[in-house]
Amino acid sequence: MAEVLKLPLPFPIAGSQPKPRPSLDAEQQKKYDWLLERVKGWTEIPSTSKAGPPTDNEKFWLTKECLLRYLRATKWNQQEAEKRLLKTLTWRREYGVEDLTADHISPENETGKQILLGYDKEGRPCHYLNPGRQNTEASPRQVQHLVFMVERVIDIMPPGQETLALLINFKQSKSRSNTSPGIGLAREVLDILQNHYPERLGKALIINMPWVVTAFFKLITPFIDPHTREKLAFNEDMSKYVPTEQMWSEFSSGKLAFEYDHSQYWPALQELCNRRREARWQQWVAGGKQIGESEDYLAGATAAAVGSATEKTATAPAVEGKTAEITASEAAPAVPAN
Repeated sequence: MAEVLKLPLPFPIAGSQPKPRPSLDAEQQKKYDWLLERVKGWTEIPSTSKAGPPTDNEKFWLTKECLLRYLRATKWNQQEAEKRLLKTLTWRREYGVEDLTADHISPENETGKQILLGYDKEGRPCHYLNPGRQNTEASPRQVQHLVFMVERVIDIMPPGQETLALLINFKQSKSRSNTSPGIGLAREVLDILQNHYPERLGKALIINMPWVVTAFFKLITPFIDPHTREKLAFNEDMSKYVPTEQMWSEFSSGKLAFEYDHSQYWPALQELCNRRREARWQQWVAGGKQIGESEDYLAGATAAAVGSATEKTATAPAVEGKTAEITASEAAPAVPAN
């Protein structure tokens, strides 16, 4: 009998590598340089209740790749990118993103309705949504739950990867037949993801859609931007995108035997994310706490910080996404046998 996994997987398999980041042309570099200098000059983050100068955590968040994501999302309109960056920082303060704790969110995930497990063929962390495991009524904490988990996905992204793979299974449960969220809640989630996590969705794979969910998607489609709609795949063979040995067996042709045990999985996920985040923070401090720092440097994939005399071009690591931030204790558990 195959061993059943109950913990998150810390690494992609060998061969699951992010695509190289495209180089900036001269015009794009000019716009990035302009935006970087503007951001470095910020003295106040606007807010009705929490205005003040940028904190170290916010400067840490303002990486080179972060600025580039906002430039791409605004089609390289640097003035609009600056406005959206400021709006996101205001939102992060007022929403309390950094104040969301594992203990506060824990009741929402007791049934495993959101799981971070494995990586797709481009090294994107797989974020599973299981609406049939819904265990709470609609509330602000449900939305906070998604925000908290997206933040954790970002924590475990391997070097060279800045997007996630969203896998949604609308399989109905015995206790809950309607697995679609309310239209108001869905619009709020879409607004947060599109405005405050731009360019983070790599692929969304959706299966087992009953007619009511199909109708629901038709209702919310007008609120999904065209670029995002292109990333959605419905009822496809997910093995085209995710290695079967790292795909949960509840999905498509997945061969990974996984059972959600909240008492084991939840603390293990938090420990993994905390360790990765702390390692990146220490890299950032060692590099001089720079706005516009390289995410690859923070992940340990390059030897020098942005702006240093020995700065190097980022290259994806050759072996399973392991970097300087990862300790020997994180060795990936053996994938259960078939």
